[in-house]
Amino acid sequence: MSFIDQLNLTVPLVQAPMAGVSTPSLAAAVSEAGGLGSIGVGATDAAGARAMIQELRGRTKRAFNVNLFVHGNAKADSDREASWLEWLAPRFAEFGAEPPPSLRTIYKSFAEDPEMLSAVLELAPPVVSFHFGLPSADTLSLLRRHGVYLMATATSLEEARAIKAAGIDAIVAQGIEAGGHRGVFDPTAPDDALSTLALTRLLVRELDLPVVAAGGIMDGAGIAAALDLGAVAAQLGTAFIACPESAADHAYRAALRGPGAYHTMLTSLISGRPARALANRFTALADELGGRVPPDYPIAYDAGKALHAAAKAKGEHGFGAQWAGQGAPLTRAMPAARLVQALRDELQYCGSDFAAGEVTRTGSGK
Repeated sequence: MSFIDQLNLTVPLVQAPMAGVSTPSLAAAVSEAGGLGSIGVGATDAAGARAMIQELRGRTKRAFNVNLFVHGNAKADSDREASWLEWLAPRFAEFGAEPPPSLRTIYKSFAEDPEMLSAVLELAPPVVSFHFGLPSADTLSLLRRHGVYLMATATSLEEARAIKAAGIDAIVAQGIEAGGHRGVFDPTAPDDALSTLALTRLLVRELDLPVVAAGGIMDGAGIAAALDLGAVAAQLGTAFIACPESAADHAYRAALRGPGAYHTMLTSLISGRPARALANRFTALADELGGRVPPDYPIAYDAGKALHAAAKAKGEHGFGAQWAGQGAPLTRAMPAARLVQALRDELQYCGSDFAAGEVTRTGSGK
């Protein structure tokens, strides 16, 4: 059975999880419109995840995706963290604030969170996806026993092979254009920074597994291009930030319409892991880094969130984590259901016949 048939989709679209931005109402609207809506629970605890999943399930009877962060354990280093806070101190002082006295590991990895595992197994969402790595074989086995369809992000052929070897059902091919955090398994290893086009085609050719293309795709023409490469669907995240159902604040939405959208940057400054964001005052600090290296993810994110809170309290919104992909200037503000319909119409205009769970593209093929 195909990816589309298994998830009962009527449009080859996955809405990216976007932890902190995607809401149950956004995900439900996308699912109800025929795509695969998603929520990210990597930035909350088991209780928060349970509440989000239950709300989403109450809003739609269709398939939806719950995304989990499976990052490696952060290595605490008090000297490195103190040096980072000292460097950031003048920025805090600009807003009449002091940096926190110390930094915390603010997010648990799913690999080290038995309470989150219990919540996910109890609620058994239709789809579970993984970012930053993979959980243990035992955890994957438990999820399969509960009938969960599994997906995982790959940024390279090596990561994709590990995903296939683990028995995951589908791969999300995340190109360098994508907004938010790079899904690299090891952030200290060299990153070939493959584009969505190159990575998607490589994985389709090399692996017998459904591939969902992700990164820089904003409209039906982009989805059509992904299908031409052999992908079974496209994942869009930045395209949904401006929807009224998202949790993006007014400043984030305004920034999407501003000049920073044309100059997105990949930076580790904000969270300690490489992530693509709109150009703003936080990303501009890269010019002053020198040889400094931020603390490990998510320890550095504790400092980043504190600085954003201090600046926001004084009316400055340029230190927010305004994640966005390179397609940001193509953003359209409209309700999620209308956006999905627009994407469907554009896809059909580009020559795709999407019906009865099958996609036909003139000239496409593996």
